[in-house]
Amino acid sequence: MEAYLLDWANLLLRWLHVIVAIAWIGSSFYFVFLDNNLLAPTADDLKKKGVDGAMWAVHGGGFYNPQKYMVAPQGGIIDSKLHWFYWESYSTWLSGFALFCVLYLWNANAFLIDKQVFDWSPMAAGFTAIAFLVGFWFIYDTICRVFGFRQNGERTVALMLIVVVAAATWLACHLFSGRAAFLIIGAMLATTMSANVFFWIIPGQRKVVAAMTGGGAYDASSLAIHGKRGKQRSVHNTYFTLPVLIAMLSNHYSFLYSHSHKWVVLFVLMMAGALIRQFFVQRHGWHLGRARNPWPFAAMGVVLLLGLIVWLRPAPAPAGAAPSAAAAPVTYAQLRPVLEQRCYSCHGDVVQMKNVRVDSQEQAELHAQQIYQQVVVTKIMPLSNATQITDDERALIGRWFEGQSAKK
Repeated sequence: MEAYLLDWANLLLRWLHVIVAIAWIGSSFYFVFLDNNLLAPTADDLKKKGVDGAMWAVHGGGFYNPQKYMVAPQGGIIDSKLHWFYWESYSTWLSGFALFCVLYLWNANAFLIDKQVFDWSPMAAGFTAIAFLVGFWFIYDTICRVFGFRQNGERTVALMLIVVVAAATWLACHLFSGRAAFLIIGAMLATTMSANVFFWIIPGQRKVVAAMTGGGAYDASSLAIHGKRGKQRSVHNTYFTLPVLIAMLSNHYSFLYSHSHKWVVLFVLMMAGALIRQFFVQRHGWHLGRARNPWPFAAMGVVLLLGLIVWLRPAPAPAGAAPSAAAAPVTYAQLRPVLEQRCYSCHGDVVQMKNVRVDSQEQAELHAQQIYQQVVVTKIMPLSNATQITDDERALIGRWFEGQSAKK
């Protein structure tokens, strides 16, 4: 029953997480688009109102005219509801962290720990995983505050963050199971994105709005830092989005996280995502003559991805190697000791994860395709190789499956 309820919690939290993440990333992309497409108004009435940029758009059968003010509207009056964009961020992080707790922290032995990578206790692994989320935020925030507003500050911040992310990726892949390491790095960046909203963007906006709409005198120069910092962190967030998404998605593909240099694989994937995001950001300004041609960034991102595809391609079978089908077929009696030692703990008479049992010949043959796919092809099972199955045992399961297929 516990496994059944955890599956439901996993499904519903994942669904919620995807929904609110779409809302957050969508609004982030939209505002980056606006910032790069708003044009200085020519109409006198807009200039008098203090409009800094405006554009016309059509969607869903209607026309829209978004306008941007660098100061409060004339008289400090906002005559409709002022919408704050922050619950999209908070909901994404809260649902994601809840999913992380249910899936990874609750089952740390199975999901976080791979004893062939690093043998430690579930509690130590869990606290260290959380330390990645918190620690990166403090390092990132310090770098931004110290170097962000100096000459060439953003370039310095970008280079330092590339080094820090590379180091964190290497460390995570040497502490956690491959799948967990990929997820933790994605969660680390996502936590920083949400922390930017919570600690800097929204508090700064509240101070500016309160001063501009309060009716009293205010010093615009003293408020400018809030706008600069908020803009800085918002831009950083948009560059984090594609690296976060690829880190989260790639942990479902074992050929990536099972590679001997998996930290390089993940880092290159994230770099490709950042470069492709730069293409889309710069593309908006390029059409208006505000930025250089963005296509080199897209090309660099695609080259990195193609390089990974070539690098990770399966090795060809050795010349003269005998096909496995030629080997003697494997019976269930021969297979049973392997299943008993490696699989019964999660798929036996006591626990049946995903409603799969392998503790009888009938049940094993019923799920033969799943067993072969998960154990031999993708090598996802056992999770994090918690039961230490060997390559020879995987090959034995493969020969058993081929024998089952030959009967049909």
